[in-house]
Amino acid sequence: MSDADHSSSSRPMIVARDLTKHYGAAQAVRGISFTVHRGEVVGFLGPNGAGKSTTMKMLTGFLRPTSGAAQIAGYDMASASLEGRACIGYLPENAPLYEEMMVVDFLRFVAQMRDLSGNKLAGRLRHVVERCGLKDVLGKDISQLSRGYRQRVGIAQALIHDPQLLILDEPTSGLDPNQIVEIRALIRDLGRDKTVLLSTHILSEVHAVCNRAIIINQGMLVADDTPEALMHSGDVTTVALTLKGRKNAPLAAADADARIRALPGVLQVDLQAPLGAATGAISLTVRGNNEADLRELLFEAAVDNAWCVLEMRQEKKSLEETFQRLTQGTSNTTGDRYAA
Repeated sequence: MSDADHSSSSRPMIVARDLTKHYGAAQAVRGISFTVHRGEVVGFLGPNGAGKSTTMKMLTGFLRPTSGAAQIAGYDMASASLEGRACIGYLPENAPLYEEMMVVDFLRFVAQMRDLSGNKLAGRLRHVVERCGLKDVLGKDISQLSRGYRQRVGIAQALIHDPQLLILDEPTSGLDPNQIVEIRALIRDLGRDKTVLLSTHILSEVHAVCNRAIIINQGMLVADDTPEALMHSGDVTTVALTLKGRKNAPLAAADADARIRALPGVLQVDLQAPLGAATGAISLTVRGNNEADLRELLFEAAVDNAWCVLEMRQEKKSLEETFQRLTQGTSNTTGDRYAA
């Protein structure tokens, strides 16, 4: 590998620096900055009107930012837009497909627009048809295809020139559950050798497909981490606890409840119904702040009070709960038509 090749491969795939977009008095995007490295599959999340599509259009060169800058594979999208666009495969939310064309003719047309010809065109066509599962519909008009197959055609046109980066805007929008599973599997497969930026409203999709999530709200970045880390974020920890008294020291539920509530950092205790007189056990859900390890405090309390701990587990927040916490109170001042 040459020094130039090594330098190119070590550059981040996407660099967004203080991207801002105004539509008159409305601010769709307000100073967003982030970096996506090669080989990452990144979920790009936000409620309607958050600025996701506007940001993606600025990254791809479809929109010029009011201020700030975007780089794709080291190319500045203001001064070297054509070079940057050559590195991108883009699937907008509403894929621009010519419905009167047959699938094979449409893909060949897109390939020619990407300056592919001869054996290279034929090879890339075979590759995307196989990878996107389009063999059985090549001779059909696009107007005859189901929504799922149309999305496959949209992904195939984004792949036809073998781009380094795929930017997919709501690729599973409007699909039925079976089609969603199929497209997710395809995106996971593509993520093995492409960098992927995936905008979606389906949070389980991010957990299933992405190794990182960026969340924006009202045009501003509010979180950037792995899905697992985001589910552990926040100010409150929840621990599910099952206790049992010892043979000569039966457990009094009300006494255990009061002793746990008195622990430093405990915010709330929910005492569940006793698990039965035969075991003398109780189940509790304890919520506390993140300043100390709640599990350690509960274990020490169990030792001090001669309680037997049958079960203790720290409960994860769902990605949905994290998303709601980070984006609640959205006013959608920019309007869906600007920044959905």
